[in-house]
Amino acid sequence: MRSNPLHHARLIFIGGGNMARSLIGGLLQRGHQASAIHVVEPNAPLRQALQNDFGVTCHADNSNIRTDADCVLLAVKPQVMRAVCEGLRDKIGNAVLLSVAAGITTTQIADWTGSSIVVRCMPNTPALIGVGASGLFAAASVSEAQRALASHLLEAVGIARWIEDEAQMDIVTALSGSGPAYVFYLVEAMSAAATELGLSADTARDLAIQTCLGAARMLSESDEPADALRRRVTSPGGTTQAAIESLQANHFTQLIATAINAATERGKTLSAAAGA
Repeated sequence: MRSNPLHHARLIFIGGGNMARSLIGGLLQRGHQASAIHVVEPNAPLRQALQNDFGVTCHADNSNIRTDADCVLLAVKPQVMRAVCEGLRDKIGNAVLLSVAAGITTTQIADWTGSSIVVRCMPNTPALIGVGASGLFAAASVSEAQRALASHLLEAVGIARWIEDEAQMDIVTALSGSGPAYVFYLVEAMSAAATELGLSADTARDLAIQTCLGAARMLSESDEPADALRRRVTSPGGTTQAAIESLQANHFTQLIATAINAATERGKTLSAAAGA
């Protein structure tokens, strides 16, 4: 079997937190070479853990990082992104910059680093267990080969979908980036309601979790849309219909829309604050 050349791509992770760990672990499982991965992480225990767990090369700062990298992955918080990017000027060569920070635009990263070869992406927390959902946007200077490398990185921890309008990244953030919290909140509410009605807390939690897991799997494995699957399990005059009608009467769809709109607007605010 021929080796995938992407498995030898030279990678630098700026930040060695949970998202970096997930991506590194996923890449190694798919055959990426540990010797091709470098991580800049100022926290000594995190550096040691990355070296022990994955065999990658770690640095305390970016003073001695390689300048021939194919990709520099910016895995830091939005609040420190500007300082991190400005510290990378003249150190990244022709590498594609891949940012996972919410609300930070490709233009901002280009201004701060001096490089216009930028891909912006938004993974979500299920990436930590290899079932994430990521949206990606590439600046005009990014080549097809660099887009393929970005896809390779994010597909190591789930699915990756490209968008062609960067303004939609705030929507992606609101939908899939923040979306796991909505599901967690739903499980909280379902469990609490069932407990109030008499089920034990453990039983209610287990049933709620498995219900969400099973429904998501049915959606992913079916060619039918969500509304068709919903109608199939909603018998006229039955218990499910009673619950759906209650949700509709309480404007469930509008409530979800309002929540996603609020998250979208917050993403815009983060971007404006970072650029100030």
